[in-house]
Amino acid sequence: MTDQHPKAARIGALLRKAEQASTPEEADAYLTKAQALATEYQVDLELARLAHSSRTAPPVPTVKTISLGERGKRGLHTYVRLFSYIAGVNSVTIDIAHNSTYVVAYGFDTDIETTELLYNSLITQMVAASDAYIRSGAHKAETTEQLNTRTWEWEYKPVSGHTARISFQKAFGARVGRRLREAREQAVQTVSAHQEPASTGAELVLVGRELAVTEFYKARSTARGSYRGGRSQNVSHHAQRAGDRAGRDGRLGASPAIGGQRVALGS
Repeated sequence: MTDQHPKAARIGALLRKAEQASTPEEADAYLTKAQALATEYQVDLELARLAHSSRTAPPVPTVKTISLGERGKRGLHTYVRLFSYIAGVNSVTIDIAHNSTYVVAYGFDTDIETTELLYNSLITQMVAASDAYIRSGAHKAETTEQLNTRTWEWEYKPVSGHTARISFQKAFGARVGRRLREAREQAVQTVSAHQEPASTGAELVLVGRELAVTEFYKARSTARGSYRGGRSQNVSHHAQRAGDRAGRDGRLGASPAIGGQRVALGS
């Protein structure tokens, strides 16, 4: 994403305002607008690519490996989920390391950069919000039903901090994903209403962009099998509700510039 492009500059300005938002409602408005502008930016870039002079090579998708956490860190699959939600909204396809420590992103460089920008901000929020929830001790009032395989009787045990954290973060990511998807769909409708001719509507333009990424992915990816991270049966419903609320109120908070160093996250 370049500072020279007007929409890129506006996205940056929105993020700076979001860092200073005083209410969840204000922050939500910035998040929604930032994703909408990112979608409009995608449409602009794809139209420019399609109209590119045959005398020079048009922009093509690329591949980038992005680290999510150190090996052995518990709960990294929730980081993968969050990144996956954001990537899917922004025309980026990913392969996932079997231990969830990194993803390999396939897409146009501007779309990968947009995905990273959103992820770097939202992962920091997710971790901070889940830490605060665990410190509050709210999960300790909940119990889970587990089958004792020695006595074959159901037992009720307190929800562990780990189970609560994972449940919270899964719900946070799912809620953020829905918000970004809604913002994208609204932006597509708005752009299409002003697109001329009608046959080049925003949805059709973005489908062409995604097909280019799909073909690139098929040619470049060496991934085998399916991702199996985060299949635990334990769940905290209280933490899920809390995570959903936090994801609903999440803002694009302080985050490093694209290409900058990612903030170190605690366990």
